[in-house]
Amino acid sequence: MTASYPALRLRRSRATGWSRALHRETMLTPADLIWPMFVTEGTGVEHPIASLPGVSRWSVDGIVARASEAVDLGIPCIALFPHTQPDRRSEDGAEAINPDNLMCRAIRAVRDECGDRIGILTDVALDPYTAHGQDGLVDDGGYVLNDETVAVLVDQAINQAEAGADIIAPSDMMDGRVKAIRMALEMGGHHNVQIMAYAAKYASAFYGPFRDAVGSSGLLKGDKKSYQMDPANSEEALREVALDIAEGADSVMVKPGLPYLDIVAKVKARFEVPVFAYQVSGEYAMIEAAAAAGAGDRDALVLETLLAFKRAGCTGILTYHAAHAARLLNAGS
Repeated sequence: MTASYPALRLRRSRATGWSRALHRETMLTPADLIWPMFVTEGTGVEHPIASLPGVSRWSVDGIVARASEAVDLGIPCIALFPHTQPDRRSEDGAEAINPDNLMCRAIRAVRDECGDRIGILTDVALDPYTAHGQDGLVDDGGYVLNDETVAVLVDQAINQAEAGADIIAPSDMMDGRVKAIRMALEMGGHHNVQIMAYAAKYASAFYGPFRDAVGSSGLLKGDKKSYQMDPANSEEALREVALDIAEGADSVMVKPGLPYLDIVAKVKARFEVPVFAYQVSGEYAMIEAAAAAGAGDRDALVLETLLAFKRAGCTGILTYHAAHAARLLNAGS
């Protein structure tokens, strides 16, 4: 920069709305959003989630209606998470590989209704299916077994792909699972099914409401620190991302979101792959609580935080505010 004040006045370009729009470096549209949804058993069922105000578990018919709503709003993809009934949970999470489980029924129903107008992202991990709430199989001492878990995750991924999933998103953080899933997808003829790897998923305090939503919070024995990442580490995140890319991930995810924007920026700068972030349940709940307390305008808080993800380098964002944000963006376009 060679010019100086008053020859250079940076406020000139900010003086009017049209000029601010002209100089805007980062854009946010509904096409940048993925809408996470929780599916539960029954018909015509909506169960509001107390720790996630404004978010509900929906029966399959409700999920189909929300998916159609996403299409109308211009949201390109939904993410499905099952609330598995207690009698379907087990030590080995066998319900995950049942071809008629809740997740697979929801995938097929959305596909039948929406066709290729919406993408379907599915979570691959065992915590919605295990009686102990861990993401994998455990030994007698409670340690989550890596290779034995990966074998089940492969079957779970193939089960979801055969039901019609477009993006397989392993969130378990087991070593080697991306390569194993990619090889199985290729061998099974699912060449166009994408893998979005939860590559840098931290052992965070922000996941509490999500565990309420899928019914694992009261079941979880111990913690997940032996497989999810230490929040103190950033270089390790880059190693995790590099491994997942090498093993066949089409895109990578950082989770949680706002507290880890530095990780998003580092991943984006280092690797030439699409980078996504998950604005997790605790982040959503904090915004809702702030708005309810009068500490900030809800609409402004939602859009500003989502714009921050894009500014940091995100290709897209998983957010429970997706539908609300899309309505705001569509109204302003």
